[in-house]
Parts: sequence; C-alpha cells; structure tokens
Amino acid sequence: MLFDDLKKAKMMALKNKDASARSVLEAVISRSMLQAVELKAKGLELTDKDTLANIQKVCKELEEEKTSFAQAGRQDNVDELDRQITYISQFLPKQLSEDEIKKIILSLDDKSLPNVMKHFKANYQGQCDMGVVSRVAKSL
Repeated sequence: MLFDDLKKAKMMALKNKDASARSVLEAVISRSMLQAVELKAKGLELTDKDTLANIQKVCKELEEEKTSFAQAGRQDNVDELDRQITYISQFLPKQLSEDEIKKIILSLDDKSLPNVMKHFKANYQGQCDMGVVSRVAKSL
C-alpha cells in the first residue's frame, strides 16, 4: 500500500538526515492519517487513491508556495521547495500529457464537459491534473 511506502520512505529520510524529504513526507502522511480517521468514522478504509490525492494536493500547495517565494525573490526557499516537489513526485504515477488527454477526450462518445470530467475522475485519478483536463476539453 502506498501509505506504507510513504512511512518507510520517511524512516529512510530520518536515517539519512534528509530534512527536505522528511518534511514533505510528514505533510503527506499527516494529511493521510487525518483522512483515515475521518474515513474510519464512516466505516471506510484509506485507499491508495486517497493517498495519491493527498500527494497531489501537497504538490499543488508546494507549487503555489514556490511561486510566492519566487515573486518575493527568495531563491533559497524556491530551491528547497523544488527538492521537496521532486522527491514527493516520485510516488505519483506518470502524468498524462495534454496530447494524451486530448486523444482520450476525442475517443469518448459524449464530449460534454461534465461527462469528460466524470470519465477522467473515474478512470485516470492521480494520472492527470483535472485543471488541465478541463482546459483541454474546453478547447475542443
């Protein structure tokens, strides 16, 4: 399970004294643990899909933070965030390119935006940024 892989990676980061990796792994693990508690209250278990969604959220937050630091001219913070994003991205599946997304949309019978979004959410969760899917679908 992906959550277990993250915990093992955190232990390795602790042993290797890798503060960047430890920091980003702690963010993802704590977010996933909170979600696991919420799911358990509903009688559900944390899945790899949930963990992937948490990794993507953390990546998106780090990207936004990096943009803010870049605008403020804080290159040391930008470099640190780049290391964290690169590290945590290794746990994500290969992302679909815009061309691949476009081919998938064109192969659908119903190309309406709600149908396209449902299709990608159901079949390609974690493999693409839904904002990119929306932009590509609107451009067709």
